Amino acid sequence: MASATGRELSNPPSDGISNLRFSNHSDHLLVSSWDKSVRLYDASANVLRGEFMHSGPVLDCCFHDDSSGFSAAADNTVRRLVFSSNKEDILGKHDAPVRCVEYSYAAGQLITGSWDKTLKCWDPRGASGQERTLVGTYPQPERVYSLSLVGHRLVVATAGRHVNIYDLRNMSQPEQRRESSLKYQTRCVRCYPNGTGYALSSVEGRVAMEFFDLSEASQTKKYAFKCHRKSEAGRDIVYPVNAIAFHPIYGTFATGGCDGYVNVWDGNNKKRLYQYSKYPTSVAALSFSRDGRLLAVASSYTFEEGPKPHEQDAIFVRSVNEIEVKPKPKVYPPPA
Repeated sequence: MASATGRELSNPPSDGISNLRFSNHSDHLLVSSWDKSVRLYDASANVLRGEFMHSGPVLDCCFHDDSSGFSAAADNTVRRLVFSSNKEDILGKHDAPVRCVEYSYAAGQLITGSWDKTLKCWDPRGASGQERTLVGTYPQPERVYSLSLVGHRLVVATAGRHVNIYDLRNMSQPEQRRESSLKYQTRCVRCYPNGTGYALSSVEGRVAMEFFDLSEASQTKKYAFKCHRKSEAGRDIVYPVNAIAFHPIYGTFATGGCDGYVNVWDGNNKKRLYQYSKYPTSVAALSFSRDGRLLAVASSYTFEEGPKPHEQDAIFVRSVNEIEVKPKPKVYPPPA
């Protein structure tokens, strides 16, 4: 049923939702969960199309195309999932849980990041067998927490607030090694759709807007802002910002936090455009559909306060109204 929070998908995962993503080709939605499953939904029709069970919690998933996808699991495996046959095969392994998976259309490669402090690139066209699919292993300064791609550029955020920026055409070393401008642990990194930089969020209610170009003119544009906070009895309560998703048409972006709110921001004009009504528990993940008409929201407790009674994990799909995501033109005062 559609409500202020959007339409709730039936047959949700039975444990924490680690990520969800819309396809680049349709309104299919791929969802990974701590219940050891990856689920494929048709978000428009509200139908569960497929389910893949793993031997451990699944920490991330992504599409290859509309017929297959990939998953990253706590059993150290990277898997390919074939939707038509509901079959899967193991592309390869890390030495610790695999936290992130991204498919690069530009490079035709799969990139995985693990708590074993490495990044691996895979060629999924290789025959089965790790030695034929593994392209390279690249050591990172710490455990990998978040990855994002735009074109040939890859941004890797790790523990210890490190950020490495790579060109996928030359992975021998990072193009840039940076430190997060935020003081606390990184939660999520997402590249701007226009390829000029990235947004990075932390556990301490902040988002940093960063630029790749190291010229002074570009670096003066960077800034950070506070969000997902509230004042209670004179003190600030600060929540982790778990998710960032850019709107594919307008380049505005949504953030989701442990306060249960989704906010939409216009980064260029440094303004909040919209706040959706509160979700039942923490917002764990967000994804816009390819045309920006739908926004998928994972309402799923992320255990930031340890084990405690919490709302059921749920996926809401909401129709996006242009007014919520379109930048407002700047209004200049009339000349005196």
